[in-house]
Amino acid sequence: MTISLRHARVRYGPLEALHGVTLAAPGPGLTVLLGRNGSGRTTALRALAGTVPLSGGAVVWDGADVSRMPAYERARRGLCLVPERQAVFGSLTVRENLDLTAREHDVALDAYPQLVPLLGRRAGTLSGGEQRMLALARALLARARVVLVDEPAQGMSPAVAARTYALLAGLDACVVVAEQRLPPGLQGRPGVLVYELRRGAVVFSGEAAELERRPEAGRTPRGPGAAPPRGPGPRG
Repeated sequence: MTISLRHARVRYGPLEALHGVTLAAPGPGLTVLLGRNGSGRTTALRALAGTVPLSGGAVVWDGADVSRMPAYERARRGLCLVPERQAVFGSLTVRENLDLTAREHDVALDAYPQLVPLLGRRAGTLSGGEQRMLALARALLARARVVLVDEPAQGMSPAVAARTYALLAGLDACVVVAEQRLPPGLQGRPGVLVYELRRGAVVFSGEAAELERRPEAGRTPRGPGAAPPRGPGPRG
């Protein structure tokens, strides 16, 4: 099971956010897209999910070109996207949010027991970290084949963030996350694939342990097949 971008280009009006990006996320396994705001990591997730169209290149899922497949059809076939913002239904309670995905909540509440006393609360009144837990709890209940998450641990305590990454790494799914920095729990972890993006281009690809052995702090050598940095693009 693999989902990939092949020479993918995405434009927002006159600005190009992805400049021919090629990356592959195998599963089961965890792939991390690293980059600052404006690097293209969020756009790459959206391109995989189908929520932004490609202006060039392709999205390939299990060997089939799904570039023209709408986002709802990708979701129907087992792809789950957890965006950075508006990932829960704020007017519904925590229980109602979970009910939209599955009637049995044991898996989600075992993963995030902090949600148990909040089941009757409206999701819009939760803290940022609590909303992230709820969004990820829904993703766990979905039992998706591909899980795409933008900044999974945003607003969480270090302990909950570490558990979140352990949960994601243990899923029987192709998991792709976007982060600004490699989380401490993944540093040196074998099998974690990393792509670093800058200004819409891949500047490093390899395992997490290779990223830590970069010869110069603050600078990233290009990995095999990585594209050179190009002009600036929009946020994400």
